[in-house]
Amino acid sequence: MAKIVIRGLGKAYKQYGSRWGRLIDWISLGGVKRYQLKWVIENLSFTVEAGDALGIIGINGAGKSTLLKMIVGTVQPTTGSIEIGGKVAALLELGMGFHPDFTGRQNALMAGQLLGISTEEMVRLMPEIESFAEIGDYIDKPVRIYSSGMQMRLAFSVATAHRPDVLIIDEALSVGDAYFQHKSFDRIRHFRDEGTTLLIVSHDKSAIQSICNKAILLNAGKIQIEGKPEEVMDFYNAMLSDRENESIQQGVALSNGSVQTRSGTGEVQIQNVGLFNSGEKQLEVVRVGESVALKVSALCKQPISELVIGYVIKDRLGQAIFGTNTFHCKQALKALAAGQTVDYSFQFDANLGPGSYSIAVALHTEDNHIGKNYEWVDRAVVFNVINIGKDEFVGTNWLPPRIQKSL
Repeated sequence: MAKIVIRGLGKAYKQYGSRWGRLIDWISLGGVKRYQLKWVIENLSFTVEAGDALGIIGINGAGKSTLLKMIVGTVQPTTGSIEIGGKVAALLELGMGFHPDFTGRQNALMAGQLLGISTEEMVRLMPEIESFAEIGDYIDKPVRIYSSGMQMRLAFSVATAHRPDVLIIDEALSVGDAYFQHKSFDRIRHFRDEGTTLLIVSHDKSAIQSICNKAILLNAGKIQIEGKPEEVMDFYNAMLSDRENESIQQGVALSNGSVQTRSGTGEVQIQNVGLFNSGEKQLEVVRVGESVALKVSALCKQPISELVIGYVIKDRLGQAIFGTNTFHCKQALKALAAGQTVDYSFQFDANLGPGSYSIAVALHTEDNHIGKNYEWVDRAVVFNVINIGKDEFVGTNWLPPRIQKSL
């Protein structure tokens, strides 16, 4: 079974006070420690069941790459244990293990052997690897002349030449072009559907939410939160804007069982928000193409120099369908007094496909909430779209074509 079990995992590095400290510590017979331990991972415990897809996110320095290196065995843990079943394929550092003076073909053959694939089998697989990597004649040229994208193409093609029981991927795919990223993620989804256990580190919100069924947010080497990808990403988004006097709250269960995240300083607060039709009736069910208005009422608790109101429509996986704000629409408000109420109505046609959607609403300054976040509410509105009177179609957007034909 391709199950991953992490128990009490920790990794610490020795930090010496001077450049001679390491040498003195090495030759010293005494018991005096001349170093301090710097913990980059501390007391992590989690389980990835066979066939699950786990996304790991966090800011730079949170310990994500160190965690993956310990799981694949290139870094030894200081404490704890790792149990992993089945054959493992990993794509961590770009081109890791490639020799710059050997050709792509030679490196592919050697990398395959490190994955436990025989030379005969790798020779048989090489045409498929070449076809998927799409680097042409460069396959027989030294890797030192490869671009980073070419190295990634070859490394990914070799790592996934056989469907592994466990596939571990760091941020390496982020250097590829859009075409190859789509191609790679299609293969990853195919492996997931066939039962491969996935462990993916990425800052790509859409990738995590479309592939993974679980996610972990690492912060300073510890698990900050674990749960559904959308809920973890909402918390991560709020954490990115965390500043002095800001708070992050998560745990308000909605009627559909999902969790709502709120964050911000509270200097301006959302009083009311809802989706309404042309007859001023609040909606929970919307027809495809129906004209609707998102109405937001906000109260200034303190005097503020600028207020921007924005919203993002998300699909059931939490992926953004459309978003904008009054800054981009050149309607930001200036110099608001304490106690002042602001009412906005965003009118649009719901050209969405049938399904469940949510709307996140944000109050902030400038073009996004990172600089100054007054209040951000995920799933401020939850609604369903149904198709009544339109031709049958699939997808999250209603884009009816004008068809011309000639015989």
